[in-house]
Amino acid sequence: MIIKPKVRGFICTTAHPQGCAANVQQQIDYIKAQGAIDKAPKNVLVIGCSNGYGLASRITAAFGGGANTLGVCFEKPPTEKRTASAGYYNTAAFEQAAKAEGLYAESINGDAFSDECKEKAIDLLKANMGKVDLVVYSLGAPRRQDPKTGELYTSVLKPINEGYTAKNLNTDTLTISDITVEPANEDEIAHTVKVMGGEDWELWMAALKEADLLADNCNTVAYTYLGDKLTWPIYGHATIGKAKEDLDRAAKAINTELAGVSGTANVAVLKALVTQSSSAIPIMPLYISLVYKVMKEEGTHEGCIEQLYRLFTEGLYTDTPRLDDQNRFRMDNLELNADTQAKIEALWPQVTEENLFDLTDYKGYSEEFLKLFGFGWDGVDYEADISPVVEMEFK
Repeated sequence: MIIKPKVRGFICTTAHPQGCAANVQQQIDYIKAQGAIDKAPKNVLVIGCSNGYGLASRITAAFGGGANTLGVCFEKPPTEKRTASAGYYNTAAFEQAAKAEGLYAESINGDAFSDECKEKAIDLLKANMGKVDLVVYSLGAPRRQDPKTGELYTSVLKPINEGYTAKNLNTDTLTISDITVEPANEDEIAHTVKVMGGEDWELWMAALKEADLLADNCNTVAYTYLGDKLTWPIYGHATIGKAKEDLDRAAKAINTELAGVSGTANVAVLKALVTQSSSAIPIMPLYISLVYKVMKEEGTHEGCIEQLYRLFTEGLYTDTPRLDDQNRFRMDNLELNADTQAKIEALWPQVTEENLFDLTDYKGYSEEFLKLFGFGWDGVDYEADISPVVEMEFK
């Protein structure tokens, strides 16, 4: 078939296998060009490994440090008439590249919140890798079923205590208008913490510890975003903010549990980027378009892979990591630079539908969005009639 993007709101329902492979290769090439990472881990588990920051983590570990990796994801396989999800193609391309260099690289396709998935990961680690030096927790799921009670929890993106009205860009119609998000009730807050907080991260680490699969001096890291004034109402002072507070709580609890192996747990605060998750959050497409505009002009713009390289070299594996007063790695320092934020805040009220492409980098935003699904990469023939089927043996 000839595979074209089909976009509905913040989701692209198709993905291009060759374009996704180009995405993965570009990130591999970047990491290789930086040279070997000093003190890099050798056995890495990445929970949420197939897109965005999770994928970049796996690439950085494998091609920057020669790590063996086990990944966990939840992806849709292809058929003869339907493409796979982008994460499926990304994972297939990563495994092929890693194995070509003699690295162990296997992936589990399943519900990372489930006990079954944790048990499968433990069995594979025992059989093939042994104790892990690094556990990356990078899940971005909207729902979670509690493995003990069976109850299903669904997260919401809402402010707390009072409604929030702000300028919003509709990426389907390119219209700009105010959007009002009503405040969450107590149940919605609790559900969001259950899905996006730190409970499942704790369960993973407890299971690995009980199975004696944590190496001495191991690290674990979970990813978050905090933002600044423009995004505080929908992030910091909102249901997501409560989940992020729980992630900080979990990091402290895990740190205590890892004392026996001299391990450490940290949350890493990363910059705002186009991801499948951020595209769904009110105000974020417009805010990120402005971030891209200002940071590209300043020469400080980074993508997922640049952020992860800095996390490894300026956070996880350095004697002088950039930590805040909550013991979080701060890789968002360039985005939150005071001058950068001042420029973004000054542009925010000026943006209209007429000047959208002049005052923001919405063009860059939309191009990056499509690249997540394998579209828009140089060297890929998007008019070619190809099979959507890519063989991939998940565990």
